[in-house]
Amino acid sequence: MANSSTTHDSRAEGRDGDRLLERLAPHVADSVRKAGFWSAIVLPFLYVPLLATGLSTATETATFLALLGLNLAALYVGHAYGR
Repeated sequence: MANSSTTHDSRAEGRDGDRLLERLAPHVADSVRKAGFWSAIVLPFLYVPLLATGLSTATETATFLALLGLNLAALYVGHAYGR
């Protein structure tokens, strides 16, 4: 049986990490999370035209990778929206 003082609760860390935005920008935190959440939902629809035509040029590939990176950032920022 593990001693409760030596166990590690990763859920507590997650809550602390979720509050970083509130510490850095308390007045806009909810708006930023909301924008991140909805951006994470909408951005994948922008992949469709790029993938339908193929990533045949360097510009199309760079655009796709930029959208993918932006989507990952939006997922990270907006994951705690509505909690």
